[in-house]
Amino acid sequence: MWQRYVAVGDSTTEGLDDPDGAGGYRGWADRFALAVARAQGGLEYANLAIRGRTTARIRAEQLQPALDLAPDLATVVAGMNDVLRPSFDADRVAEDVGAMQRALVRQGATVLTFTLPDPVPVMPLARPLRGRMLALNAALRVVTAETGATLLDLGAHPVASDPRLWSDDRLHANSAGHERIAAALAHTVGLPDTDDGWTRPLETAPRRRHNEVLRAELAWTRRHLLPWLVRHARGRSSGDDRVAKRPVPLPVELPR
Repeated sequence: MWQRYVAVGDSTTEGLDDPDGAGGYRGWADRFALAVARAQGGLEYANLAIRGRTTARIRAEQLQPALDLAPDLATVVAGMNDVLRPSFDADRVAEDVGAMQRALVRQGATVLTFTLPDPVPVMPLARPLRGRMLALNAALRVVTAETGATLLDLGAHPVASDPRLWSDDRLHANSAGHERIAAALAHTVGLPDTDDGWTRPLETAPRRRHNEVLRAELAWTRRHLLPWLVRHARGRSSGDDRVAKRPVPLPVELPR
């Protein structure tokens, strides 16, 4: 039985794009915390993740606060923001993830990490990044085997790259995607009444016409890619001036 769960990471862990209905975001970490709380009758939960953070910044800014909270359950998920940068180094990212895993495991926490899905089925323009993602996932598998953390190999399952589980920006899971990740984590830690149903593919989607694909690509480029490029060219991040959404461990509210 776990007493306190602390999540560290970037926008994926923060919960984008899984609206909570109150102007914020829910996400797989919130959903996983609820599943654990339901299974054992309660849980304290803190989420220190902030969107836009690289793995090095997560280690520098979130690890010590996480350790100070003394969790016995933790998730460490990072790397996507590094993959998108010219300075990407898979071994360096894995080293930072491994350092966070070791510190939390050494303190007595059960630590979970997951690999990242292939981005190409979701975002065809990301084909040049596929090699980076594969290298990062390989490095994460190696380092997690060394630290005593538990790896959910999400990237090894094709359903994780089904576009229907991703939001309109193609960088974040949608509500259905976050639900799948939470179910995968619940199954990984062996919660009661969980199974590998999260790995099952969705029904075959109707084939889209070429002009429909082209319109969708142009709309995505205008609405998401160009603003992202402009923001990063200016040295800005979506996480500038933001703070963690749940910095203090609070009891998970169980639905009545």
